[in-house]
Amino acid sequence: MKHKAFWPAVVGFALVVAFMAYRAAVPRKVTEPPSPVPAISVSALSELALTDTSGKAQNLRQWQGKILVINYWATWCQPCREEMPGFSRLQEKFRGNGVQFVGISTDEADKVIDFQKMTPVNYPLLIGSMAVMASSANLGNIRQGLPFTAVFDRRGDLAMTKLGRWNEADLEPKLAELAAR
Repeated sequence: MKHKAFWPAVVGFALVVAFMAYRAAVPRKVTEPPSPVPAISVSALSELALTDTSGKAQNLRQWQGKILVINYWATWCQPCREEMPGFSRLQEKFRGNGVQFVGISTDEADKVIDFQKMTPVNYPLLIGSMAVMASSANLGNIRQGLPFTAVFDRRGDLAMTKLGRWNEADLEPKLAELAAR
């Protein structure tokens, strides 16, 4: 009986050694470090076809010289909806320091209007096409995920981005730092 238990252990050990030798011989893909914030300015986004909820054309250029926080979101996106009350509080807190939040959604205007009735937002909510959403890839949102937020400094240069829900407590000191410059 002892010999029967011995052979599976030997075979198992040989398989482990063979696997380790294979892993050592096969070159591994070297992963690149995370890419820095792309060198892009808000002027590159000024040609986006955006409208407000009433259908009036809007251009991001109107907030030139401000710290601009652009949030790509959708009414069906739960993390988007969760971060918006905090964004409203930060908009109110930093309004006097030249900070302007802008939400860009690919939803239809009536859905955004209905959302705003349930969740009041004190910053502009604009409507864009799927091409507008695709523009977030130029800002680093390669996966085209939501929510995605891009913050531009007063010169219009991209200062920081975040894919996913941005916690109010994490964003506040970053805005304070930009506002102090």
